[in-house]
Amino acid sequence: MKISARNILKGKVLSVTRGATTAHVVLDVGGSRVTSSITNAAVDELGLKEGQDAYAVIKASDVMIAVDD
Repeated sequence: MKISARNILKGKVLSVTRGATTAHVVLDVGGSRVTSSITNAAVDELGLKEGQDAYAVIKASDVMIAVDD
């Protein structure tokens, strides 16, 4: 895989929960969970299944930081 994004996290698929058109995919990335909403068609095209390795590719123009009061 070659991609221009620099924020790529390798993980393992914990779950794939399909909705009417969109699925929520949860990855375990080093003990942390990353959740993505993708189309059901994308799930099918990627062949996503629980337990397989996958990557979270994060593309954001802004990353906000917050702290508690």
